[in-house]
Amino acid sequence: MGKENIEKYSARYALLKSVAGFWHNKIFYRKVIVLGRENINPEHHLIFAPNHQNALMDALAVLFTQDGQLIFLARADIFKKKIVAAILYFLKILPVYRIRDGFSSLKGNDEIFTKTIDVLKSKNGLVILPEGDHAGFRRLRQLKKGICRVAFQSDEATGFTLNIKLIPVGIDYSNYSRFRQVLTVVYGKPIEVSEFYELYKVSPERALNELRSKLSTEMKNNMVHIESEEDYDAIDELRGLINGKFSDDIKSPKFFRDRVLISKINNLRVSNPTVYGKICALSLNVKKRAKDLNINYKLLEKKKHPLGWLIAGLILLLITFPLFIYGNIFNLTFLEIPNLQIKKIRDPQFHSSIRYGLSLALAFVFLPVYLILSAVIFASWWIGFLIFLTLPLSGLFAWNYHLQFQRIMGGFRIRSFVKNKNEEFALLRKEHTELINLATIL
Repeated sequence: MGKENIEKYSARYALLKSVAGFWHNKIFYRKVIVLGRENINPEHHLIFAPNHQNALMDALAVLFTQDGQLIFLARADIFKKKIVAAILYFLKILPVYRIRDGFSSLKGNDEIFTKTIDVLKSKNGLVILPEGDHAGFRRLRQLKKGICRVAFQSDEATGFTLNIKLIPVGIDYSNYSRFRQVLTVVYGKPIEVSEFYELYKVSPERALNELRSKLSTEMKNNMVHIESEEDYDAIDELRGLINGKFSDDIKSPKFFRDRVLISKINNLRVSNPTVYGKICALSLNVKKRAKDLNINYKLLEKKKHPLGWLIAGLILLLITFPLFIYGNIFNLTFLEIPNLQIKKIRDPQFHSSIRYGLSLALAFVFLPVYLILSAVIFASWWIGFLIFLTLPLSGLFAWNYHLQFQRIMGGFRIRSFVKNKNEEFALLRKEHTELINLATIL
């Protein structure tokens, strides 16, 4: 499939999407929470506008939480090599030319614009990341006008009959780069481009600015947005301190709790700057002391770490150690090998993309090999197949085994701090308690 028929259904693409989507939603992330599905009508002509914080993973977050075969726009310089361009077209990605690509290349946008009209007419759904580039901050930056220009010009070219709608999308990661994190995708209410038609006919530039402003507001309303640059680190850390334990909560997602917390802390900055400053200072202090003492917040929140529980946990880990070793066949293959490549990538926001892409590629190579080995080693094919199926399950077990081991060792560490009356730990616990109390009464 090439650029000419990119909006057409592709069975090969559908197969790839189903496999890659399973790896993304079930293996790479431990949980994917999707909110606002009711705001999407597949019969409408839609342009999705997600925030852009985590390189390729932002596009995949939309792709793998939506049905159908969405079309994406990306910068044209990555299409320079023919074989790469062919792959990108197969993946349903179209190029957008910029002035930096050469003034003459801008003519290529005329053809792309015509193709986006075909995409919108076919109701595939078009995805444009309106910030233009990514940045690893939970903050929406200035939006480019391109997405609004595509919406207006596409409707204008079809006699204002498409009634295009922009869908603001908020994407949030419990951690940008690690495996087995929580991904939250929020689809906001559609913005009717038709509301700006009359203004566009009189003053296109003003209509572009007003639509962009409304899109920016709606995107902020559907994402974790920390406005303050000065106190960004303190507020961002506060989210984990207060709401980290709710990361897997679907009924009352951490996303909503974070937004409420940020709203309250913003109000506090105006109403009581002294308390606001104290909360920010405590947040950074607790972060530093916890890191220095190698104590995470889950361990810190527990008032007691019973010796009997810790010993019982160690015994259980000892009993299940062979399963942990077996599970690391999966983890070393698909999780650790990609980690070796991360050191070569300077931009940390690409780390997650590299980890996901390489782990998926390794799965296509090694899983068939492991299946064949299972069939050869075991006399009965069905036993070999069952053993093969246990590989990913044991890998996830090994991952959780490692986390449980860290929790138990952390419990012993805290008991040692308490027994030896460690002053740094005592100060950490005091500041943590004070911070929790202050945040609770916001």
